[in-house]
Amino acid sequence: MTDALGWRRKFGVIAPSTNTIVEPDFYRMTVPGVTAHFSRIHIRDQDMDGDAGMERLLDQIRAEIGGACERVLTCEPDYMVMGMSAETFWGGVEGNREFIKQIHDITGLEVATGAQACERALHLYGARRIAVVTPYQPVGDENVRRFFTELGFEVAGITGLRCPTAVSIAHVAEDELREALTSLAALPGVDAIVQCGTNLSMVRLADEAERWLGLPVIAINAATWWMALRDNGFTERIEGAGSLLRDH
Repeated sequence: MTDALGWRRKFGVIAPSTNTIVEPDFYRMTVPGVTAHFSRIHIRDQDMDGDAGMERLLDQIRAEIGGACERVLTCEPDYMVMGMSAETFWGGVEGNREFIKQIHDITGLEVATGAQACERALHLYGARRIAVVTPYQPVGDENVRRFFTELGFEVAGITGLRCPTAVSIAHVAEDELREALTSLAALPGVDAIVQCGTNLSMVRLADEAERWLGLPVIAINAATWWMALRDNGFTERIEGAGSLLRDH
């Protein structure tokens, strides 16, 4: 029998329990017949102040992610989508490959990760020198820089907002994000901006910023959802979520 609402595809999505942005973002970008079904990683200690705090947060994710995958499998999804991004950058390119293999080994399904989605998008735009905004602590920014550098991109600069807790990422105001984007776009030779952190509300602002900066601005939730849709053969044009989903 075909699912009444997810008659084209059901996506299983893994997200931290503290994340309030990625779920409404994915719902807003959905297309008819494709549904997203969330399983939450229980974050018991959301403190991520300093490098040690961020490492502790990732330790919780690693301990809980297997169970979250197993729970979402009970709705019989067709494909997996990562509604979190830091862990997908950790350890550079090889770390991302190991993460993808881990999810595939648990679920038996293909998976879209934020890191891989950003890689695809940057190649699509022909970008070489990029700038990045994150909600992370310095250790997170170092792993993001490593990932993109290992792929051959030149990282001109990273603005890490150093959010003190996992929940506080969703509290970052649009004015602060607009200032970060404007400063990064002013760096010499930058031809694309990437935003990491799925709990950072950036999809709508990135769509607007592309027009006033004249650069691709890749919001990670839009990029991950774009990868999931396109990997599954869905080519619908989505407005208001950036040029990836509108034009590619």
